[in-house]
Amino acid sequence: MLDGIFLRHIKNEIESTALGARVNQIYQPNRDELVIILRTFGGTKKLLLSSRANSPRVNFCTVTPENPAQPPMFCMLLRKRLGGGKLVGVRQLECDRVLFLDFECINELGDTEGLSIVCEIMGMHSNLIVINRGTGVIIDAIKRVDLTVSSRRFVLPNIKYELPDAQDKRSILSHSPEEIARAARELPAETALSKALMSVVQGISPIVARELAYRVAEGATNRLDGARFDRLVEVLSSFKKTAERCDGTPCIVYREDGQPMDFSFFPITQYGSYATVKQTAGFSATVDEFYEERDARERMRVKSHSLQKLLGNLIDRTARKINKQQAELEQCGDREQLRICGDLLHANLYRIERGAAFAEVENFYDENGGTVRIKLNPAVSPAANAQKYYKDYQKAKTAETVLTAQIEKGREELTYLESVADSVERASSERELSQIREELTEQGYLRRPKGKAPKPAQLPPKEFTSSDGFTILVGRNNLQNDRLTLKTAAKTDVWLHTKDIHGSHVIIRTEGKPVSDTAILEAARLAVEHSKARGSGNVPVDYTLVRHVSKPAGAKPGMVIYVKYKTVVV
Repeated sequence: MLDGIFLRHIKNEIESTALGARVNQIYQPNRDELVIILRTFGGTKKLLLSSRANSPRVNFCTVTPENPAQPPMFCMLLRKRLGGGKLVGVRQLECDRVLFLDFECINELGDTEGLSIVCEIMGMHSNLIVINRGTGVIIDAIKRVDLTVSSRRFVLPNIKYELPDAQDKRSILSHSPEEIARAARELPAETALSKALMSVVQGISPIVARELAYRVAEGATNRLDGARFDRLVEVLSSFKKTAERCDGTPCIVYREDGQPMDFSFFPITQYGSYATVKQTAGFSATVDEFYEERDARERMRVKSHSLQKLLGNLIDRTARKINKQQAELEQCGDREQLRICGDLLHANLYRIERGAAFAEVENFYDENGGTVRIKLNPAVSPAANAQKYYKDYQKAKTAETVLTAQIEKGREELTYLESVADSVERASSERELSQIREELTEQGYLRRPKGKAPKPAQLPPKEFTSSDGFTILVGRNNLQNDRLTLKTAAKTDVWLHTKDIHGSHVIIRTEGKPVSDTAILEAARLAVEHSKARGSGNVPVDYTLVRHVSKPAGAKPGMVIYVKYKTVVV
């Protein structure tokens, strides 16, 4: 969690790096984030402002999130009002999680005006608000807050900006360590010291509160006397100096499995050998490294939501259709009984009275003899009843042939849709999603937008190199799988794919050389990693020469057949 004191360190980093910088460009990659490109004397800096509920932050970033083709209205407003402006100040009230970025801009009349972006880093209530610094009036916000969202504090254009409600906590900057220690001790008895510190100290996260308590005494409560109280004052005094000077040591805490767990602006010792603490190069770099991988996945999840929903609906609909057709096909299995009934009625027409509801006739198809009771329609003649059974028999026979073909076609479609859904899940950029949309449009699942929308530029396949020097290419989606296997690869290259599992086509470029077992194993692992079986163990991967891979006429994108293959389990 980005707490107020960590934010103070980032404020100091922005001031020392970018104060006086000009706004070169503004991007809004998604509905919750802004990226401001600042032109400084030392080069350009990318300042990321995020109001995302699970990762609100302000920090310099190294990788710019991919931008939408059409910038949102809020982004257009900022480009108009802040474009070319100069960053003249960075403000923070005590250790509160609200940061003001002050800009000096030129308006449409050529006059200088002061604008501020208020970054409120408050979990699900985080926001980015643009205000006129002179009047304090809100120009707009990335998240507008009206009566449907809150009845206490509105965030809307043309109303006065108000700070969020202040918490009843003490700032380490303006209160002495003794005051804070006494305030913690006055809380209800037997409160864990970490919780007591969270309740009284402004701008600290749970990991910081636990670390301070751990440095006093492991498992301590707020009822501290004598030496332990003095120790708490000593720990808080050292902590106060770190906050005042902004000279902390940024670090990230990793779990035993290597996943990032938390981060802080000073060394963390509370986990002992159960976690790894890694010091980082800077405070922005710490936040960027901690959140980047998770945020990249979240951005792609948001951008791919419409495709995932479409494919989910198509898959469900196709599966229901197949189940219904299979039920109908099972009913067709009784068609021989219809023919037998027709034969028996036809042979006994002279014995059946018109208007009868049933006919009890001898079953000459039964080796043991006996009779069978056949239901009749009293409104028609016995001959017409016999013809009706023959007609139902022919209908069932035809339906079986048609249903068998339809079920096979439906299964092929279901397999294809599941493969596209897997491609969407593995997509890592907007361009990859655009190519998948183009594929679905060509297959008739999406309507082509009106006008002459340009086709998305073709991405190259992913490229890797085996440890012994072979080039390995991996397709990103079905269309690219076809191009890679049927056009790009040479006939003597090696083709790999997870056995009966949706995934990418993988090609080992042999260049006329015998392919090594090492290259095959490493390519097989890539095939698993880029398939629906990623993360699984003991996955079979088929491999063969490209010359043994072919595409049936009329097959869906990415669908091929292959012969003379071997299988490796990785």
